[in-house]
Amino acid sequence: MTQSADPAPDTQAPDTSSPETKPRAPLWLAVAVLALPPLFWAGNFIVGRAVRDDISPVMLSFLRSVLAFVVLLPFAWKHVRAQADWYRAHWVRVVLVGFCGVTMFNTVVYYGLHYTTATNGVLMNSTIPMWILIFGAIFWGRPIRGVQVLGLAISTVGVATIILQGDLGRLLALQFAPGDPIILIAMIGWGFYTLGLSTIPAQINRLGLLLVHLGLAVVTLLPLLVLSRGQGPGLHLTPASVAAVLYVGIVASLIALILFMRAVGTVGPALAGQAIHLMPLYGAILSAVFLGETLHPYHGAGIAAILVGIVVASRGRPKTA
Repeated sequence: MTQSADPAPDTQAPDTSSPETKPRAPLWLAVAVLALPPLFWAGNFIVGRAVRDDISPVMLSFLRSVLAFVVLLPFAWKHVRAQADWYRAHWVRVVLVGFCGVTMFNTVVYYGLHYTTATNGVLMNSTIPMWILIFGAIFWGRPIRGVQVLGLAISTVGVATIILQGDLGRLLALQFAPGDPIILIAMIGWGFYTLGLSTIPAQINRLGLLLVHLGLAVVTLLPLLVLSRGQGPGLHLTPASVAAVLYVGIVASLIALILFMRAVGTVGPALAGQAIHLMPLYGAILSAVFLGETLHPYHGAGIAAILVGIVVASRGRPKTA
């Protein structure tokens, strides 16, 4: 993924990133690329909450994109330049995929959370694997296997167990707020982003692709940042806020997205999306460690169901994937 000399691909070359045309990845690699992005994104929620009074949502989203772009630029620019012909030939696809994920997702989620609760936001986040399966079948012609649906259902039960704290009565008490449809739009966008990544040919260097997507995010978010001046805390420079920007810019944006791109190419978009259900698991553990929140038996039950669901869904992965 990081070779220094990727040949510029033929713009008519077939899509070799489909899991059906690639040999099955080693188990340890599949586990790593599935498990780490949700961990880093869960940490992003913890960090974002810790500095919510020091950095506005738009400012944090913009700074994370700028920092990730600057850090990645020396390593990825040569790949973009070498494969410039492909980017020019497929610029519409590149822009749409990048907008759905790198630009849109966090900004829309941060905005929606102004008008709904965190619990409702997590519930919306858990719909992502469903959107990937549905849109993959409708727009990409990907078959939906029964074992994938079963695994998704089991993991969803695990997510609900954690969110509802093992009490089904809480489900009736949930009130849906105006921000919920906004967050749902972000989740749909991430579903399209995940599927869109699988259409990018494997010979397109992923570091270069991410650099292009981050650059598009910076250009898109800059006018939004200007328009939002005076709304929210802006940016208060403190050790905590600086550390937060470093984390979301390098770990949550750069490392997590590189690994997620690798996950889509290694195990396919459906199973990569299924791993997003790990976020409540990581969130519960990180909240206990860093925020002093208590772990309960329902956390263990929910975590077990999530892991079982991911294992079951992985059985539906094609043998050539």
